[in-house]
Amino acid sequence: MSTNAELIAIGNEVLLSNYRQAPIVLDHGKGCELWDVEGRRFLDLYGGIAVSALGHAHPALVHALQTQAGKLLHASNLVWNEPAVLLARKLVGLTRPAAGGPPALARAFLCNSGTEAMEACVKLARRHAFLKGETQRTRFVAFKNSFHGRSMGALPLTGTPKYWEGFGADLERVVHVDFGQLDQVRTYLEAHPREVCGIVVEPVQGEGGVLPAQPGFLAGLRALADEFGALLIVDEIQTGIGRTGRWFGYQHAGITPDMIPLAKGLGGGMPIGAMLVKESLNGVLGPGTHGTTFGGNPIACAAALAVLETMEKDDLVARAAETGEYLSSKLREVAKKLPGVFDGERGVGLLRGLIMARGVEARQMLAAARDKGVLLSVASERVLRVTPPLVIERATIDEAITAIEAAAATITVPSPRDTQPSR
Repeated sequence: MSTNAELIAIGNEVLLSNYRQAPIVLDHGKGCELWDVEGRRFLDLYGGIAVSALGHAHPALVHALQTQAGKLLHASNLVWNEPAVLLARKLVGLTRPAAGGPPALARAFLCNSGTEAMEACVKLARRHAFLKGETQRTRFVAFKNSFHGRSMGALPLTGTPKYWEGFGADLERVVHVDFGQLDQVRTYLEAHPREVCGIVVEPVQGEGGVLPAQPGFLAGLRALADEFGALLIVDEIQTGIGRTGRWFGYQHAGITPDMIPLAKGLGGGMPIGAMLVKESLNGVLGPGTHGTTFGGNPIACAAALAVLETMEKDDLVARAAETGEYLSSKLREVAKKLPGVFDGERGVGLLRGLIMARGVEARQMLAAARDKGVLLSVASERVLRVTPPLVIERATIDEAITAIEAAAATITVPSPRDTQPSR
């Protein structure tokens, strides 16, 4: 059996050095546990960055993959395939209002990733304006500190300058305003009343530090989009598929966006993305205008169906809300107990952020937690992101919190004169 060091050495020779991987090579998992190639056990509190909704090696997902692999892996979009049709029906059905009636978002485009789903939203918004004869509507309003993907279409929407450097992102067509500030959005729209085709927002800024939208913010954006003739795009790539305790993050605000991109938890680990749109937008991307070779492939769609059906059967959306509250309370406890290391927590459902105290870097704590057997991820320089599988049990949370406390005890806390005041 290869060791971590042996495999990492090979990887350093042959893989592009665009990632900053932890010094472990994962081999297998079960539920919320993972093991590396040397047999060391870890508790999974990051879920592949909010991807592994059912945890690892879930029997329903494994069975779906094995069954579909023995039938049909690929067909292309020159023909229909059953898993894609059934998945699209399932997805739009999840947007049906609680009071009944037709789905709020009635059409689905299936692709391979969150970035591809966002790219489709960008193209649809611009083409929608073009088909109405409003060719000057090519601009977007997005938000500082946001993250919407790394492709050349999605990159300008991402409101974090470090991601733009050296890529020539088309920033002239996007304005970034402060997250939560409706007045800034209105000011820009009033100054450019017929130039904005879309407003793009996350219900919770994930990469930006797990920052939930303030009450009324999404509703205010819905009203402004309607007033100024723009489309409202709610980025559900990280917040969708039950992560926040509702099927989609926008449902907490009681609004309906014009379109949403999805990915991450949708496939439970299989690469898949989707864009859901209102019925009124069907036909904007007609035949020949947009497509993808692998989008809607049978095996990825079979995986997504297994994820959604298991979540419904096991009531994992409601469980994410309930378990999320428990996780939040435990994170608050550890933050209160260790104020020199932590400065509180925030989030929604099972999308939580553990905020580091001033002068303590999140990556320092990330490594310390890993040494104690807990895997987390970083969201901004000062926040540890906690996005475990939706199947996580309270006992696992308790074990992980104990390990995080032990890890925090190894952190050197800066003296007050070494820290900067909060801004």
